[in-house]
Amino acid sequence: MGFIKVVKNKAYFKRYQVKFKRRRQAKTDYHARKRLVIQDKNKYKTPKYRFVVRITNRDIVCQIFSADITHDVCLLAAYAHELPRYGVKVGLTNYSAAYCTGLLLARRVNSKLGLEYEGAEEIDGEEYHVEADPEGKAPFRALLDVGLRRTTTGARIFGALKGACDGGLDIPHNDRRFPGTEQIGHDFTPNAEMHKDYIFGNHVKEYMEALMDDDEEAYNKQFSRYISNGVGPDDIEGMYESAHKAIRADPFTKRDPLMKGRFLLRGEPKATEFPKKQWQQQKISKKQRAGRVRQKLANLLK
Repeated sequence: MGFIKVVKNKAYFKRYQVKFKRRRQAKTDYHARKRLVIQDKNKYKTPKYRFVVRITNRDIVCQIFSADITHDVCLLAAYAHELPRYGVKVGLTNYSAAYCTGLLLARRVNSKLGLEYEGAEEIDGEEYHVEADPEGKAPFRALLDVGLRRTTTGARIFGALKGACDGGLDIPHNDRRFPGTEQIGHDFTPNAEMHKDYIFGNHVKEYMEALMDDDEEAYNKQFSRYISNGVGPDDIEGMYESAHKAIRADPFTKRDPLMKGRFLLRGEPKATEFPKKQWQQQKISKKQRAGRVRQKLANLLK
């Protein structure tokens, strides 16, 4: 055998440094996080906010975060499982639901901070940037944090971004990655009409109609929740349109007290007074205890 150089020797292991824990767990991209979090020193303790979008199998999470020395601080949050309060009973993880969740968070932020930015007057799928009022407060500014998601054209994270911008937040972006955008070389051609269809769920409507004509059994299986909630292809656009209005009217709508988790209802409210259990003996006086002892002794003497 020839000479084999030992690379991982004692000197190697003495200088070895493990990566951050969340990098080892493949949860955080620190290369991107540093550029989102780092702040100029002359801005002292001015927080730098991030518009964080995370998508799970059953939910869409939108949050506003700022970085502290030891941890991240959450200003406000909105979840797709809150949309049933505004009339969206089904389809809580599609592009239209992502738009509603971003819109809900934007309206909550502006309401909490007292900012009078209503956002886009008409939802037409066009690129929209909020204009600052020179005589009033500046709009709330945040940077989009996509985490480990791939920023592909038509991704749902951009639906949440569009909803937040239409709701009145200042998030730097362009329309290169919205649904319907065509790329020819280095040129991007957006399609506002297709983007509007995605916002109002018309892509779901077209698929439902096609599946009803081709395979009714598959339609009944795949859209069983739509059927049980009485939502047909013609009801989808109106459902999202009314949800947008309800979100703008009251972004802090509270949960129904009978709601329990996802698609579940609690039973009747429990009574305030509970019946006494068999093992819960009532407290008796000293005189009654002495009488019980005399009774037991009398029974033994018999």
